[in-house]
Amino acid sequence: MTKLTLTTHPFLLGFDQLERLVERTAKSGNDGYPPYNIEQTSENSYRITLAVAGFSEDDLSITVEDRQLVVRGRQSEAEDNRVFLHRGIAARQFQKSFVLAEGVEVDKAAVENGLLHIDLRRTEPDTIVQTIPIHRK
Repeated sequence: MTKLTLTTHPFLLGFDQLERLVERTAKSGNDGYPPYNIEQTSENSYRITLAVAGFSEDDLSITVEDRQLVVRGRQSEAEDNRVFLHRGIAARQFQKSFVLAEGVEVDKAAVENGLLHIDLRRTEPDTIVQTIPIHRK
């Protein structure tokens, strides 16, 4: 039996990037930390909210590379000599990845009340009609 993929279908030319994108999405971490929400705030905008209590702005980094939004958090080690009788608040690092669709861009990011908000917007591509001349050989 032959496996049908996007790159083998005769009408789907040039969709090999989409197939790699789906594979990359499936491989991204699904550990659940930190918890997050994704909401649609308007027809062409979205907001990702991550619970990052205990992380300052300097402890967080947001990068976009090859349509992949990566949020990393690493708390700096305290230099004081604190002695914990109980340590129930996790101080672990994290990395959360989100694959962005073509035309979706990061608008802004802000930390408020222990939540990191990342606002995204979708830009509508211009519709281009192109006429291809036919040459005789």
